[in-house]
This record gives sequence, structure tokens and C-alpha cells, in this order.
Amino acid sequence: MTHKAPTWITICETCKLPDWAERGMDKTDGEILAEAIEQRAAATGIKTRRVACTMGCERACNIIVQGAGKIGYSLGKFDGNDADAEAIVSYATQHAASPSGQVPFRDWPQGVKGHFVSRHLPPPTDPAEGA
Repeated sequence: MTHKAPTWITICETCKLPDWAERGMDKTDGEILAEAIEQRAAATGIKTRRVACTMGCERACNIIVQGAGKIGYSLGKFDGNDADAEAIVSYATQHAASPSGQVPFRDWPQGVKGHFVSRHLPPPTDPAEGA
């Protein structure tokens, strides 16, 4: 039996948009985005986790999509709304279906285009590869 490693969405729950204080929010923008992502991801098999900081404060709201042995992606500059959550989970579902984690640009949900910050290659599986 083969076990497929899950795709994860890591959500920065401490992210705050620049006008957060002026809006009088009782939750961070990251917490609001995390709740919306968690609700949508629950039915897809995509795993979620919250972290206290992804060190991308100037690009709040930030998330990371990753899976074992796959290219991972950091995304940011989201508003933290339901439309963002929908696009993020849709993209993560495509990432999960891809053996390498790469998703052709033409297939990206419109809501993630322009939000990619960086990609992270998985570590080599052969120790000699890094020598």
C-alpha cells in the first residue's frame, strides 16, 4: 500500500494588514484568513497549520503551500478574505495532485496570481547530491 504524503497550508496567524489598528479588529487578519482556509481545506484532504510568524510582515497575509518531496511555495499580500481562502485552497489542491508540486500557470486560480513570493526546492534525497 502506498501512502501519499499530504499537502500542507501553513498560515501566519499573526499577520496584520497595515490598517489593522485603524479598523479596530479583535482578531488579526491572519487569524481571519486561517479560519476561512481551515473551513475550506477540511473537505479536501489538505492539511493546515497555524504559525506565529513566517517573517513576511511587509507582505501580510502570508501562507506556505508544501508537501514532502515537492517544490513548496510562499505566497503573500492577501487581504485575508473568503475569496483569498478559496483561491489558496484551490491552488493547494492542484499542488497536491502534482507529483512535483508544480502547477502550470494557466491552471492557477486567478486569486493566487501575483501573490507568489518564493519557491522552495525540496532537500535532496541522495546525500551525495549536495556534495
